[in-house]
Formats: sequence, structure tokens, C-alpha cells
Amino acid sequence: MEQQPTQRISQRALTLWRIYGWIQVGIIILLTIGLTVTVFLWDWPWWIVLIGLGIALLEVLSFVWLVPSLRWKRWRYDVTETEIDLQYGLFIVTRTLVPMVRVQHVDTEQGPLLRKFRLSTISISTAATVHKIPALDEQEAERLRQSISSLARVAEDDV
Repeated sequence: MEQQPTQRISQRALTLWRIYGWIQVGIIILLTIGLTVTVFLWDWPWWIVLIGLGIALLEVLSFVWLVPSLRWKRWRYDVTETEIDLQYGLFIVTRTLVPMVRVQHVDTEQGPLLRKFRLSTISISTAATVHKIPALDEQEAERLRQSISSLARVAEDDV
């Protein structure tokens, strides 16, 4: 049996993904408030509001608590001299091996929330697609970016 990748992304990713979940819930709550006003103004049945509140509650349970935890537990990666091994997914777990000889360049990305939590995302570009490792500590992301870049150059020279 093949060994799974061992490296994990930062545990601060949980907090970040929960904030994203709360933003999503906030949008649903605003829509539910608009629905409540509509029900009141046009005398629609009140069960429509209950459906909106139920959806908001399901969103809190899933996108604030369940999904971030499962996502963090499943996200793993390893970088060796010859390849980058990525494993991620909630219900369908995807395993991707990126050969170093295929890596064209490596970037780090940081939006406002990532910056607040001192996290970065690494983007690994190949000719076919871009692979990302989300929510790494800033220092780990920079170290990994340098490492992958160096390994990709060495692999390219060997070809």
C-alpha cells in the first residue's frame, strides 16, 4: 500500500475557513431577512421564512464547523526531489503527483485574510494546470517555494 503524504497545512487554516463560512452564512441571513420583509409586505406564508432559517442553520453546521475540519484533516502534501504529492478532498479524496520536471514556476499568494493570519498559498504551475497548497505558514510557504524552485531547476537540468 502506498504511503500517504505526511505534511499538513497550518492549523490556522481552520479559523480562516470558518470565517469564510460565517461570511457565507451572513449572505444567507441577509437573504432570509429580505425574504421575511417580502413575506410581511405581500402576506406570503410564514413557512418560507422558516425554510430560510433552516438553510442558515444547516450552513452554520456544515460550512462553519464540519467542512473546515474535514478539509483540514484531508489536506496533506509532500515534496521530494522528484515530485510533489498532494492529497485533498472532502468526500472524494484526490491524490495528485506533480513531477518536478513538469514544474514551470512557483508563486506564493496572500489575500487580506490570509495576511491577517500570517498564511500563504503556494501555486505550482505546469504546462497543463496550476496546483495549489493552501494556507501554509508564511515562513513554510517561502521555504517550500524556494525548495520547489531549486528542485525544479535541478530536475530540468537532468533531463
